[in-house]
Amino acid sequence: MPLKTKEDYLNFFLKYFFQGLMIIGPFGLTIFVIWYIVSSIDSSIPFLSENLYPGITFLLVIAATVLIGFLGSKFVFGRLIFDRVDSFLEKTPGIKHIYTPTKDVMSSFVGDKKKFNNPVWVKTNENPEIWRIGFLTQKEMGEVEKHNYVAVYLPHSYSISGWVIITEEKNIKPVVGMSASAAMKFAVSGGVAGFHSDDNVFKAPE
Repeated sequence: MPLKTKEDYLNFFLKYFFQGLMIIGPFGLTIFVIWYIVSSIDSSIPFLSENLYPGITFLLVIAATVLIGFLGSKFVFGRLIFDRVDSFLEKTPGIKHIYTPTKDVMSSFVGDKKKFNNPVWVKTNENPEIWRIGFLTQKEMGEVEKHNYVAVYLPHSYSISGWVIITEEKNIKPVVGMSASAAMKFAVSGGVAGFHSDDNVFKAPE
């Protein structure tokens, strides 16, 4: 359709400007975050990055993290040392209030004990019937006198936060046909992401 008026040119310009932002935005933000992390780690030991080459400190930190993870999981001696350090930090007054919650949160996302790997549908309202997507984190609440109740974590959309609800077991149903990572992506994106990790149901306006 040919452009005839100033308004047509303005609409044409705005339409493709915002589509350009949608393409550039995610790439730009990703590059900025990576650059910020690398430069922040590099600046912690400026001697190495200034005398060798930029990024060396970051690479050394990554390599050391991998090595510690390997030694702590594959070797009995390494596991023993890390367990001793872990026990010491969990019992140290003051430090335990920082260390223990941080360890619990990180282990919920990664590692052998991760919790956010069981997506469920949760009925949060009866009339009208409303369901939300969440992650089952505790299958039994009997220790706190809440028998037949479960704990479910509900992530917020477009945020790293969320909240926990305690609801009756009958109010949850397992999510079928969607992996845990796809469920998290679906919830955090506000439903914009598709039901599979490589789907996206958002379409730019014509």
